[in-house]
Amino acid sequence: MSARIVILGAGTGGTLTANRLHRALEDTGAQITVIDRDDRHVYQPGLLFVPFGLTGAEDIVKPRSRQLMGPIRYLESGVDRVDIARDVVVLGDGGEEPYDVLIVASGAALAPEETEGLTGPGWGTSAFTFYDLPGAVALHEALERFDGGRLVVNVVDMPIKCPVAPLEFCFLADWYLHERGIRDRVDLEFVTPLDGAFTKPVASRALGGLLEEKGVHLTTEFNTGEVAYRDGGMGGTLTAYDGREVPFDLLAVIPAHNGADYVARSPGLGDELGFVPTDPRTLQSTVAPNVFAIGDATSLPVSKAGSVTHFEGEVLAGNVVRFLEGRELDAGYDGHANCFIETGFKKALLIDFNYETEPLPGHFPGPVGMPLLKESRLNHLGKLMFQWFYWHTLLPGRDIPGIGTRMPARGKHHPAARAADREDT
Repeated sequence: MSARIVILGAGTGGTLTANRLHRALEDTGAQITVIDRDDRHVYQPGLLFVPFGLTGAEDIVKPRSRQLMGPIRYLESGVDRVDIARDVVVLGDGGEEPYDVLIVASGAALAPEETEGLTGPGWGTSAFTFYDLPGAVALHEALERFDGGRLVVNVVDMPIKCPVAPLEFCFLADWYLHERGIRDRVDLEFVTPLDGAFTKPVASRALGGLLEEKGVHLTTEFNTGEVAYRDGGMGGTLTAYDGREVPFDLLAVIPAHNGADYVARSPGLGDELGFVPTDPRTLQSTVAPNVFAIGDATSLPVSKAGSVTHFEGEVLAGNVVRFLEGRELDAGYDGHANCFIETGFKKALLIDFNYETEPLPGHFPGPVGMPLLKESRLNHLGKLMFQWFYWHTLLPGRDIPGIGTRMPARGKHHPAARAADREDT
């Protein structure tokens, strides 16, 4: 019997994996089924631009089913749970989809209700998130009305999707307010649970320096425990577990994230947050040998970002083929991630890193290329061009010429190497 492959989620990871597997297994008669609750594929990097009027829903939403190659079956359905003991996905209507291989690409879900008070009277009035399309559209309308006061960008907790996006929002807000001529009437503050602007020291210093240059106040190690709104929900106060308070007139919040609800409902499939325990090198889950996971659905110690999913995809698809053939899996994923970071005024910087190597200055993908950890017009253009690559290269599961799964070492300036060079001289 031909292999039955079921993929949960038709976002970035599920779509590119399905298309890669179709090409790899086309001659074997494998049956590939992708399941998701709706037929709206959102280009999530585009959500960042919506609040500032730089793009709209019509530019970043396409049918999920149309991103899948013809023979791939698309099933629009909710999922109740996965029965890993019986190798069956139980659908929302009680139907069942049996599998020989399961790939969990269920992403991460926003959980604003987990923060006390956040979804109270100010939710959608003075507090918004740009991490989903309705929130980003509503925040755009709020920013158009905003004429001064305290604009606070708050990361409630980690992990989150695209950890650099809150910083990008700060940088773009600075640009946007300058364009409107009201920057001097706005106190702009970035509030994060991290001990710096970013998780990695070199990048954190560079990004923290940019915040300072742009007059964005940085508040660190702030673990938001409660949001209290003023009467009518027009502004309010963030309160940390340690008692510190940050008032706001307009709040752009990145709520806590969990895995998909059905992962948490599936005995043995997910951890306490609903993410799938996954081998960091092979992308095979640790819960069952015929279960794999990709992208935001995993518990891996790597950014929940589209580039991560792209780099994981080649290794994952190859390992599914190896698993079906009874061969040893390839431990080839090295945690590679890279991100363009919009810094406003038509500039951006680029970071590239993996499990072992933090973001460093230099160039990508080699000694001659895009500058790393340095603002440039070229990086801004790269960010804009990526949307075309997303729809036409990444989702179809094609490789980007010159950019492989593994992080390139050439072109990066390692602090240890620079110190050694200074000692030699």
